[in-house]
Amino acid sequence: MKKKMIFSDFFKNNGVVMGCLLIGLVSFWLIFLIILPQLSMLDYSFRFNLPPAEVGGPKDVYTLSNYQHLIYGSDTTHQTYNTVDLKVFVRTIIAAMLVTIFNIFLCYPLAYFLGQSKGSGFVRLLVVLLIIPYWINEILRAFALRIIFGDSGLLNEALMFLHLTSEPIDFIRQDIALYAGLGYAYILLMLFPMYNVIESLDRNQIEAARDMGASWMRIHRRIVIPHAKPGIVSGATMVFMLSAGALAAPQILGGPSSLWFTQLVYQWFNDSLNWQQGAAYAIVLLASTIIIVLTVMKIFKVNMGDIGK
Repeated sequence: MKKKMIFSDFFKNNGVVMGCLLIGLVSFWLIFLIILPQLSMLDYSFRFNLPPAEVGGPKDVYTLSNYQHLIYGSDTTHQTYNTVDLKVFVRTIIAAMLVTIFNIFLCYPLAYFLGQSKGSGFVRLLVVLLIIPYWINEILRAFALRIIFGDSGLLNEALMFLHLTSEPIDFIRQDIALYAGLGYAYILLMLFPMYNVIESLDRNQIEAARDMGASWMRIHRRIVIPHAKPGIVSGATMVFMLSAGALAAPQILGGPSSLWFTQLVYQWFNDSLNWQQGAAYAIVLLASTIIIVLTVMKIFKVNMGDIGK
């Protein structure tokens, strides 16, 4: 009964033609661009890498060998572990978490300022200035950051000019450029969900708390952050999953020892031409990030409905 009322209100608000068009477009997007490709990838991950002539033959059966390779590598006896790939996987997940946490702390004050400054012309100008850099392609922005963080880049030149360092700092090898690039690439995906939620917060609650003598720390901890929690989780989900699945930034800004797990997936697909192994690695990354996101949502008591509001 409730579902019928939801659909009835949906068609009432949007009209029959527009409602059917919206449902059709969303269904097409979900089925043909998300679900079916992932199911195809999942099927690939359980297959052997066979010559085209043997595909569909008696040797084309399901196997767990592609997943076992991530854990044990080429060791068929399963006595040793594939420490190289496993370390890359763990490092990628941890780095994506750090980038997400960094973006939360960076975006929260700005989102609060924007959300509580309603109708200000300066705020609208600031939002436009934040969006303009993203008119440029992500790869070009990554190369620009590599130039800025390079040995003879703007940042090192400024540090040496101010006599803060006597020689260039290798930001690339130390992965500082990589983490900065990932944080910069997805910062708006963290900022705007938080801004949209904080904007709906009634300022009277904050004023009442201040009149009762509450400190700013207590106001944010007891009023603002609980109200902004759906926006924070929504932004954190996008930043974490996109950072873990990033490829352009690690390729351009990463140092020689900062191999990203998506680079391993890319190598299996394009260099080794082993789509089955690459699919297994991709599925592991996707499943792991989804499990982590759902676990964090459960810990902070946020559900999908809260995020969609």
